[in-house]
Amino acid sequence: MLASAAGKAPPAARPAGPDKAAGLKNLQQLIQLRWIAVFGQVLTIEVVHYGLRIAIPVEPMLTVLAGLVAFNVLSLLRARTGRRVTSVELLVALLVDVATLTAQLYLSGGATNPFVFLYLLQVILGAVLLPAWATWTMVGVTSACFAALALWAQPLALQPDHHRGLASPYVMGLLASFALTAALLVTFITRIVGNLRERDERLAALRQRAAEEEHIVRMGLLASGAAHELGTPLSTLAVILGDWQHLPHFSSEPELADDVAEMQAQVARCKAIVSGILLSAGEARGESSRATTLNAFLDDVVSRWRQRRPCPGFVFDNQLGDDLAMVADSAIQQMVGNVLDNAAEVSPDDVHLQAARSGDTLVLTVRDRGPGFAPQMLQQLGKPYQSSKGQPGRGLGLFLVVNVARTLGGHVAARNLEGGGAEVRITLPLSAIALLEEDVVDDR
Repeated sequence: MLASAAGKAPPAARPAGPDKAAGLKNLQQLIQLRWIAVFGQVLTIEVVHYGLRIAIPVEPMLTVLAGLVAFNVLSLLRARTGRRVTSVELLVALLVDVATLTAQLYLSGGATNPFVFLYLLQVILGAVLLPAWATWTMVGVTSACFAALALWAQPLALQPDHHRGLASPYVMGLLASFALTAALLVTFITRIVGNLRERDERLAALRQRAAEEEHIVRMGLLASGAAHELGTPLSTLAVILGDWQHLPHFSSEPELADDVAEMQAQVARCKAIVSGILLSAGEARGESSRATTLNAFLDDVVSRWRQRRPCPGFVFDNQLGDDLAMVADSAIQQMVGNVLDNAAEVSPDDVHLQAARSGDTLVLTVRDRGPGFAPQMLQQLGKPYQSSKGQPGRGLGLFLVVNVARTLGGHVAARNLEGGGAEVRITLPLSAIALLEEDVVDDR
């Protein structure tokens, strides 16, 4: 049923994939962490040099810090491009952070600097963000940097006073390093894990959507095959009934003639249904889509539904205003018919269909005065076999409606009304159903 609808769907920008979105968010987390590192290093240099009066090479350390700021600005510009962030890019970013930390530690005591444990922060971030090979690369690089600092770093002029406890600058530095590392790990690991969890949820949603679309394809193939098989016997019945109508035995008895006429009408209706199924599947049986207008199409849909299902309390409220050229699409007709059928089953005396335009979209709203939707159905709107009738094999109506609308670039929403009843709103972009001028030229 979706083949013809899919052919008219407007080209839309493909949404960002889960991996792309997660990579960009993780890069942004690293950028934020780097700004915190810049602020923390400036604060630490000020406290150590001017507060504790410990001699450190301030100018070289600020130069290294300026390089880190420049790199972070470039990373920020890179993130704004919106392109997918690869694992290699994240590895390079972390290695730049390691290089900056190594340079600062080299200038301020090397392996004896209590902030040397910030290497663990880089390794843990790598373990969360990167594949195994890149994580082990981080382990190797940070270990090599630690060893190099133990051999060649510039020492600090500090007295060994560990016995003083928190009064010792070294012990205070250890405490500050531990608290800072722990706070940053809790904050950013939580955010990064949230990004990864969101990516997994998006992947699960895409898999679910693919499974639903595969289900629709299988249903379409089944319906198409059944329609092909039914076409021949229906044609045979139509020929036989036509012959019977001309036999003297039937023409002389009005009751038999009426029965034959009724059977011919029902066979013709069955053939129309079969033709509609094949037309929706892109296999028209001699018929073809015709150019019409939106008002005429909706009037025809309503007229056909009224003939098929008399409903004394049915009201059609057309608020479209200006008309629009379109191609009559049986998929949309079946979609609207399914929603009206559901409403008429629960509320045969009060069904309301409203057609309106909201900007560049068509809004079809169906209301009834039935018992409304169960809460679990509203939460799983459009899932297959979600039926309130409690019968096996039911619950495909709204499933097909949601997927037809989605194929056309629209969506379906449902809610229960105050005071009883339910509302189903179908929103379709007019560009998906409009008949363009070039289409008219091609048809001619």
